[in-house]
Amino acid sequence: MSRLIEGAAIIGQSGGPTAVINQSLVGVIEGLRGYKHVKKIYGMRHGVDGLIKHLPMVDLTDYTSEALERLGKTPSAFLGSSRIKPTEADGPKIFEACKQADIRYFFYIGGNDSSDTCRIVFGLAQKNNYDMRCFHVPKTVDNDLMMSDHTPGYASAARFVAMAFMADDRDNASLPGIKINVVMGRNAGFLTAASALARHSEGDGPHLIYLPEVPFDNDKFIEDVKGMVAKHGRCQIAVSEGIKNAQGQDVAATLIQNAQTDSHGNAQLSGSGALGDMLSNLIKDKFKSPTGKPPRVRADTLGYLQRCWPEPSPVDSAEARQVGVKAAQEAMSGQTDGSIAIVRMSNHPYRIEKRVVKLSEVAAKTKIMPPEFIHENKHDVTRQFIEYAKPLVGELPHFVKL
Repeated sequence: MSRLIEGAAIIGQSGGPTAVINQSLVGVIEGLRGYKHVKKIYGMRHGVDGLIKHLPMVDLTDYTSEALERLGKTPSAFLGSSRIKPTEADGPKIFEACKQADIRYFFYIGGNDSSDTCRIVFGLAQKNNYDMRCFHVPKTVDNDLMMSDHTPGYASAARFVAMAFMADDRDNASLPGIKINVVMGRNAGFLTAASALARHSEGDGPHLIYLPEVPFDNDKFIEDVKGMVAKHGRCQIAVSEGIKNAQGQDVAATLIQNAQTDSHGNAQLSGSGALGDMLSNLIKDKFKSPTGKPPRVRADTLGYLQRCWPEPSPVDSAEARQVGVKAAQEAMSGQTDGSIAIVRMSNHPYRIEKRVVKLSEVAAKTKIMPPEFIHENKHDVTRQFIEYAKPLVGELPHFVKL
């Protein structure tokens, strides 16, 4: 703990936007209000990239409660986002911007790379003897932050995925064939696994689920599909964009020519249909009908709609706001730095706690699906995962079937 200092606060948003990232922004603002030593509340334009480029800050100090409520319900990053990882050379530019505005409280909303950026900024502040408190506010649809049971942004994306698979399953049943849906998730399969929430009765899809945690094998994939077609007369498949071969290489990255990478070294996987096309062609080539014709195969990449669909999970909206408030409260209590984690206390009833953890425990680290969530057959999830995910997504519809 340390003394509170007078000055301004600044809030940035980083990484992939979500349906509830602005709820966290609103939470930080609300958590800071009423403290006399916080003279101004600013927003960064496009994260630390905006500070480095000296983009004008957004004055959020006097936003009305009504305006904040509308902002919280707006999907995607209101302030603009960034995937920039600051370097030593960026330090003077960041601190010049902070000193000019007398920034003493720094909040950064984002995933594991964003927590690393927050850690770097705090380290640079210490190195330059600049008294500034730095807090990471969690966000990611991948649900891959260490120390947290789940991460704001995930539940809303999981809800979208579950409902998309429910509707797509009815389409696949109407005109039976093989349908592949590629879902976001670079290293962690939590979002792809959420497709299993679409099942309400025997025979519902997805019939196969492929996660980054399980090495992908072309021949095994074809045999799996053949088995499901024989059983159901059709097959709906959930595939993570981050599936990896036995050598640990991203299958999609090997297919996308000249794939872009960000400053954290991540290759672009979303926004390309290459993986779905490859898997479709593989099935057509290896799986022939009794007549010798290839089966009816279709593929969709759910893409960026997963993370910004404007009907979020109610649980997610509330928790995203709460972690923002918690970050502000920790800063106002005299803490100098940290990341906010969600810890599940019970499932029945669903109950969580929000705790502050060290930046070093989260920064640039990735949580993956635990073994107990992955079915022993390797292409499905367990009942334990369903019980984990169900409380997060809110009530799902039930469709009428013959």
